[in-house]
Amino acid sequence: MERDELIQLLQQARWYDLTQPLSIFMPPFPGEMPLQVHFFKRLTGSWGGGQGANGQLIEWSNNSGTHLVGPRAFHSGARAIADIPLTDISGEGVVVDVSDEVSDYGFYTPEMIESRVSVRPGDILIVHTGYSRHAWDQPDVENSDAQGGIDSKEFGYYVRHPGPSPDFFDWALDRRLKIVGVDCGCAEHPMNTNIRRLHPAEFAKADAKARELLGKSWDEAFPPDQYYDLSHRRLPKSGLLLAECLGGDMRQLLNQRAWFIVPALPFMEVESAWSRVVALQAPEGTDERDFLDAMGGVELLDMTLPFSVQTPQWANYEPLSIKYTKRVGGQDLGLGRNNAHCRASFHLATHMDGEKHFWAAGRTIGQVPLDYWHGPGVIVDISDAVSDSSVYTPQMIEERVDFRDGDILLIRTGWHRYGWNSPDSDEFRYMIQHPGPSPEFADWCIQRRVKWLGIDCVAMEHPMNTIQRIFHPGTFVVANEKIKAQYGKEWDEVYPQEKYYQDMHLNLFPKGIVHAENLGGAIADAESGRYYIGAFIQRGMELASCWGRFVAFRET
Repeated sequence: MERDELIQLLQQARWYDLTQPLSIFMPPFPGEMPLQVHFFKRLTGSWGGGQGANGQLIEWSNNSGTHLVGPRAFHSGARAIADIPLTDISGEGVVVDVSDEVSDYGFYTPEMIESRVSVRPGDILIVHTGYSRHAWDQPDVENSDAQGGIDSKEFGYYVRHPGPSPDFFDWALDRRLKIVGVDCGCAEHPMNTNIRRLHPAEFAKADAKARELLGKSWDEAFPPDQYYDLSHRRLPKSGLLLAECLGGDMRQLLNQRAWFIVPALPFMEVESAWSRVVALQAPEGTDERDFLDAMGGVELLDMTLPFSVQTPQWANYEPLSIKYTKRVGGQDLGLGRNNAHCRASFHLATHMDGEKHFWAAGRTIGQVPLDYWHGPGVIVDISDAVSDSSVYTPQMIEERVDFRDGDILLIRTGWHRYGWNSPDSDEFRYMIQHPGPSPEFADWCIQRRVKWLGIDCVAMEHPMNTIQRIFHPGTFVVANEKIKAQYGKEWDEVYPQEKYYQDMHLNLFPKGIVHAENLGGAIADAESGRYYIGAFIQRGMELASCWGRFVAFRET
């Protein structure tokens, strides 16, 4: 397939967002930290200091919201999320609807699944139990026998949902499934987690259900030592992954095949991570088999930096910190699972600056529809034309690639090679001395209707049009000399600060043109040219900015 054919195919494909909105109102997995969002900085400054931005600090558990569970959740020596390549979390699969046959504390079985859909070796399998109806963002479920006449959302979603039957995971391993995803709180039965200990009254009901459906007590159906060996040794070593808390457009795909991507944040130190789960189906009039075969031949270029406590943060922002609250060794109380609570500001690692980061009336990340985050675009290499503190221009873009109005624009300055995980790492050069856009660049972006931008350094701005100018006056002297050599004028004559302070934020975000920062990975080797580009960013409803997985699609 030629590049233009691939771009056209992806443009015309039907895209579905299977991600549950992430919010402070979303309940966490029982016993874990709910999402907390705190503004430490505002456009006019606040007690945390700084000027000119809405800066957020968040705390979260990785098992809340739509997320991927990696093998390190149960096996400390297994792969972390960052070790899992995109090839392992994308591919063909099927959504199966078992909602008509399961109920509170019940089981879905291999027989139920195979009676509804054809499951193929290596598939991604998404199980629709119907318990997404209890998700925080869904209407109440009426129940005249329940207190208040409505079912408890949290109990329905996390405690009472059905789970896999005793033989399910052996069947999944036999089928060599890549991922098992579910539309409820956990891919395991909740009574095979610490919820059994937290809610003994609910476990009694589940035990009665097991006796009714399986003719055995719970511990006879799931012998504890055998189940521990299955879930904590065999499953992690097999490579089978779990995706939990799916939602969104899932009901539009019931009992249908699609191509899926579960692009979790490439977290280095943890066992689970948020993911923007997406499904693609053939364009109208295109044969399903032809489409899925074509997608099987697509190469995914991962342009996302590993997410790590080692990642440097933007000046005066808070770095990432991780605290493990459960370990595999805590079998009695935690049923042997690794889990971490995390705390960070957003402007570190590969992330998208959202409209609300600089525009008070703008959309939050979660309010932006999926179709904004993907589309045709270009990657352009200008690394031969820039140097420390220099300026790049629209002309550099247009003379190197076939940029078209409405495209996504990703710029490779070459500064990725100074990132924290590079052999040539130079944190000061990466953060403070990177090149930036010329005075006319923002106006050019508006004129050409750029969809969104991305850059392989710490900021889309020239650092001397940010607070870094104040923090690093020596660097400003060097930049001023360069601008005089290029334009024959002083910095503030070329960039009057009342117009150009945070130019690419304050002048573009009200136009709906935002940007990604700290791109890395495969952007280092991607040739200049046209691509189909996707930013898979978590649906944070209160978030001004957020991390994501950034991918370019290329034919093999």
